[in-house]
Amino acid sequence: MANLKENEILDIYHHAINISRKAGDYIARNASESLDIDYKGRANMVTQVDKKSEEILQEEITSRFPHHKILGEEFTDKDTDSELKWIIDPIDGTTNFVHGYPVVAVSIGIEYDNEIIIGVVNNPLLNEIFTAIKGHGSYYNGKRIEVSKVKKLEEALLATGFPYKLNDHFYKNMELFKKFYENSQGVRRAGSAAIDLCYVACGRLDGFWEYDLNPWDVSAGSLIVKEAGGRLSSFSSEKFSPYADEILATNKFLMEPMQKLIQENL
Repeated sequence: MANLKENEILDIYHHAINISRKAGDYIARNASESLDIDYKGRANMVTQVDKKSEEILQEEITSRFPHHKILGEEFTDKDTDSELKWIIDPIDGTTNFVHGYPVVAVSIGIEYDNEIIIGVVNNPLLNEIFTAIKGHGSYYNGKRIEVSKVKKLEEALLATGFPYKLNDHFYKNMELFKKFYENSQGVRRAGSAAIDLCYVACGRLDGFWEYDLNPWDVSAGSLIVKEAGGRLSSFSSEKFSPYADEILATNKFLMEPMQKLIQENL
């Protein structure tokens, strides 16, 4: 972040928080309304609330930072010559939202020079907001957070998610689910990768893995995990990238045993 001044970073950070709240307020107001649902796949839904939430985010970003790039889940792909990119998910957990299950998030990751430097994940239905700036720690509703200190896989609570498509990764992950369930205290499947990552960051979960994700699913949450003292990788011990299609996120101690179990069973 050598070419970005601290006041510039803070300005972007606070704007990201504010617009996540603006989109989140809209989501919360419309949580009990009847929804127009379109299907992008077997169980991959989008509603008018997703689309409007992304419009809110796009308009608020462009009005303040007109030259920044934007990559959104639903329809936004604004390319410029800026080194700053906003990676936005207007509702991570749309299926949950449609069913009234309150695990949803507005997720905003901000990339500079090919690295995520700011992350904001806001669950407006539970009034929870997780934030991070690279090098400055992670926060939950303004309070500093850290990953758990669980050292043994058999003492861990884990989480995963499944692809929408019933593809090879779906069936492989079903097998991994069984193996992790047999070797831990439990496995949860909440339906929002952004929230799962934040729960690893604050110690509610000790590890999380998933296939077939997109940068808007993990950009913000991955930084929040890292700044909370957690570790990130792919399944094969390679360096983590939000543009890869798999993620393993753990506290300080469970990376090796989780990687080992995955590699033994794939």
